[in-house]
Amino acid sequence: MHSARLSTGDFNRLSRFIHESCGIRMTPAKKTMLEARLQKRLRSLGMGSFSDYLDYLFSAAGEREEVVRMIDQVTTNKTDFFREPDHFDYLSQVLLPQWVHGTPGGPRFRAWSAGCSTGEEPYTLAMVLQEFAGSLPGFDFKILATDISTLVLEKAHQAVYPEERVHPVPLHLKRKYFLRSRDRSAGLVRVVPELREKVCFRHLNFMADDFGLREEQDIIFCRNVIIYFDRPTQERLLQRLCRQLAPGGHLFMGHSETLSGLNVPLTAVYPTVYRKLA
Repeated sequence: MHSARLSTGDFNRLSRFIHESCGIRMTPAKKTMLEARLQKRLRSLGMGSFSDYLDYLFSAAGEREEVVRMIDQVTTNKTDFFREPDHFDYLSQVLLPQWVHGTPGGPRFRAWSAGCSTGEEPYTLAMVLQEFAGSLPGFDFKILATDISTLVLEKAHQAVYPEERVHPVPLHLKRKYFLRSRDRSAGLVRVVPELREKVCFRHLNFMADDFGLREEQDIIFCRNVIIYFDRPTQERLLQRLCRQLAPGGHLFMGHSETLSGLNVPLTAVYPTVYRKLA
């Protein structure tokens, strides 16, 4: 059976839909990638052409059942434990002591990993915050972790990783926060329960009218996310993220991302770390 081909017309229709539904910009250069990734969906649905697939995708049944699966296929989920490690050093050495000094005996520290993928970032945050809590009795924290892909959220919630995935984790933290599989030949580890219970995973689409978040966050990690959006979408998203930040809260972004030319109430305090202006 020959692989189906994505016509220019169908690509334009699909890329427009992806942009409207989840903000991701699909340039013509991504046509081959999109075609390759969606072949899996055509095969599992027993469809021979992309036009049949699009007719289904845009039907009432497709909107209910297929849109989320299509988004799972087209979103890129590159992540690592302790990715861009200087961010975590800055958090533990500068921001957390500042926060404690500013809110003595205050409520718990709230962090949001926005675009959490398979969970490496929120669990890294949990390790850093738990270590800080160990040196400061009474310090408490909660982490919200969200993603548009239900597939990666499932994996994140399970918190099971191949041993090579946890190589970037310092040895003392690895020993403390990961359990090895009983079957050693499986080469798997799992995040310990006391850390898992600090992280709440939720499905969230940045294009939704209401994020449904009622509590302000002290920090938001939204790293290597806005690179997939066009400038107007980036600005809208960043303004909305700022509304979720507590006064003086901090936004962490990826090292390849810039706020240059965007109208947002943030000031740089460290490379790709920004404080919300009062």
